Amino acid sequence: MQMDFSPDRNLFPFEARWFDGAGPRVHYVDEGKGTPVVMFHGNPTWSFLYRKVIKELKDEFRCIAMDYPGFGMSERPANYGYTSAEHAQVVGKLVDHLGLEGFIVVGQDWGGPIGMTVALERASRVAGMVFANTWYWPAEGSLVTFSLVMSSPPAQWLIVQRNSFVNFIMPRSVATPMEPAVFKTYQDAQPSPLARRGVAEFPRQIRRARPMLERLAANAPKALGEKPLELVWAMKDPAFGNAAVLARWQRDFPGANLTRIENANHYIQEDAPEAVAAAVVRVQARNRHR
Repeated sequence: MQMDFSPDRNLFPFEARWFDGAGPRVHYVDEGKGTPVVMFHGNPTWSFLYRKVIKELKDEFRCIAMDYPGFGMSERPANYGYTSAEHAQVVGKLVDHLGLEGFIVVGQDWGGPIGMTVALERASRVAGMVFANTWYWPAEGSLVTFSLVMSSPPAQWLIVQRNSFVNFIMPRSVATPMEPAVFKTYQDAQPSPLARRGVAEFPRQIRRARPMLERLAANAPKALGEKPLELVWAMKDPAFGNAAVLARWQRDFPGANLTRIENANHYIQEDAPEAVAAAVVRVQARNRHR
């Protein structure tokens, strides 16, 4: 399924670029010049989530953000599983296609495990990382509960038929209400039940992606632990804004810098885009002083 959708250029004034070297035809943006910054979105968002971050950085950095298959302007292929591992393969192939060296990874929500997988498989080419309100180890506790609830037939029906992840969860996951035109852009990116298979699969992936998450937990701290890492954390996030999640990150990456954003919720790129952009700048500065 090809998408007949393009956002308002007043909100998203970036050239649409396309890549089909990994199978599905996917949309991405590539703005600015300088150190490459590869931005990974989560559920049910897409590169649009990073629009304000890109505007902050593009004068000094090359900002690249893809929509995974099933999200944003990218294709909804029938012969695709919409798994986190597949998404990581697709973005990784774009990174290789673009020949990126010394790039900075930025990830939030599912963009954490997906971005870290891309980084782990290209560790020698990674200059640093910025992660926000995410994880990379096998899910436990409330995350598993969320997965079980959102994977149930009634919840799946609501996600697919009523776009509930966008219509219900997103408005409750920002500290500052989104402007109507912004919210409508997220709605328009998931226009029909057939388009929403990727959104529906992500809650199941919290449990189904356990092998991928186990590999990350075992290998990422060793392979990436010396890279500059900035953690930018929205403390109003009920899923990840808690001491236990932060303690795990700081245990596994003791060199990480942590910035708490008290008045931000899960979609920190909407609530505090300047904080995400500033973290990228700090990674660059830390590299210059190494």
